[in-house]
Amino acid sequence: MGNHLKTNVYIDGFNLYYGSLKGAPYKWLDIGKLCRELLPLHTIQTIKFFTARVGARPHDAQLPVRQQIYFRALKTIPNVTIVYGHFSTHPVLMRLSGVVPVKRVWVDKTEEKGSDVNLATHLLHDGFLKLFEAAVIVTNDSDLTEPVRVVRQVLNMPIGILNPHDRDSKTLQQYATFVKRIRQKHLIDSQFPNKLTDGKGEFHKPSDW
Repeated sequence: MGNHLKTNVYIDGFNLYYGSLKGAPYKWLDIGKLCRELLPLHTIQTIKFFTARVGARPHDAQLPVRQQIYFRALKTIPNVTIVYGHFSTHPVLMRLSGVVPVKRVWVDKTEEKGSDVNLATHLLHDGFLKLFEAAVIVTNDSDLTEPVRVVRQVLNMPIGILNPHDRDSKTLQQYATFVKRIRQKHLIDSQFPNKLTDGKGEFHKPSDW
């Protein structure tokens, strides 16, 4: 691959969170720095961050507050766009583990919806309009294999994967131009300063992060 291709980055926010950030002290992550750290031979044009707004949890009423502070931090990065999906809650009949005779109970299951479809749509839209020379996806979700294949084989454009998980998806690996692992060092080197300023004034990294 040639050097300094004009590159768009598409980040699956929840895949990044559950792969690299949950339970770790690196949640105050500057995704612009992370992309520059991992893609030094690319000219990064646009970074699109696909996520959904979370609600308060019984054990964590401040969760949406911290998320909004983080979104505010992301918006200080000039080339970042946040694209929102949504959460859907519906009842599911599930079996209780280890109970004899078998007993089933109704459980409210909450799932994040839309981010993978939104990511695939933006990726293919931008690719067909030739808005990038190369694309990079931050994910390890094999559901995105087909749009990766289309960019590589139909559009004949390079597409890379930055994997936030410990193992690589073999199907993504099959079609991607390259795969790089997001490692602890990259996360440590890509943190926002504790204090940031935007048009509304100063704000700080959440104290329990």
